[in-house]
Amino acid sequence: MNKAGAIKKSAIVLVSGGMDSALTAAIASIKYNLYFLHVNYGQRTQARELKAFYDIANYYKAKKCLVVNLNYLREIGGSSLTDKKIKIEKADLSNKSVPVSYVPFRNANILSVAVSWAETTGINKIYIGAVEEDSSGYPDCRKKFFNEFEKMANSGTKPGTKIRIETPIIDLSKKDIVLKSVKLKSPLHLTWSCYKSSSKACGECDSCALRLRGFQRAGIDDPLIYKKIINYKLT
Repeated sequence: MNKAGAIKKSAIVLVSGGMDSALTAAIASIKYNLYFLHVNYGQRTQARELKAFYDIANYYKAKKCLVVNLNYLREIGGSSLTDKKIKIEKADLSNKSVPVSYVPFRNANILSVAVSWAETTGINKIYIGAVEEDSSGYPDCRKKFFNEFEKMANSGTKPGTKIRIETPIIDLSKKDIVLKSVKLKSPLHLTWSCYKSSSKACGECDSCALRLRGFQRAGIDDPLIYKKIINYKLT
């Protein structure tokens, strides 16, 4: 129940195990009971991300957790996250093109699962921690994509379903995400971001670089242990 004594409604939160999805869960938890959704798709750090997911779920006392395997994304390939023949590139934060870590149309696949779950549970809010401004340039992390997907979801579900896809941090930079995470007591120490390693974070992939730069610009120490810490502050 909330402060006014009303029973909380529920929301589905897509939780990868990273700092963006953990903050998104923190924001959703203010108004909603949490249904956590995680997807294994054959990514290199799948087991480590799954651990982070359950750690974050326990932290927020999620009402229900659903873990789905979409291993066909590994079979499709085309990404350095799912195909070990494709090298994980060192970060180039000035790069404007779509990086090789992009998993083709991944968010559409994940959101489709979320919409199916939402329709069967009667939940009409789906939260996803996508970031447009400070992301790696993935085309399925843009506002336009989520707006169009929401329209499609409501066209393809039962009348009266009225799915809403919420992207509460889409306009934030990683610096803003770090600061807001601290403010809302999001469990940064439980999150995992590295694309390459499942023990110590590499510190050199796009995801590590974006995370480290966010902490460095925020003036806050990152609780993760890195193999290499590079100063990305001015990049």
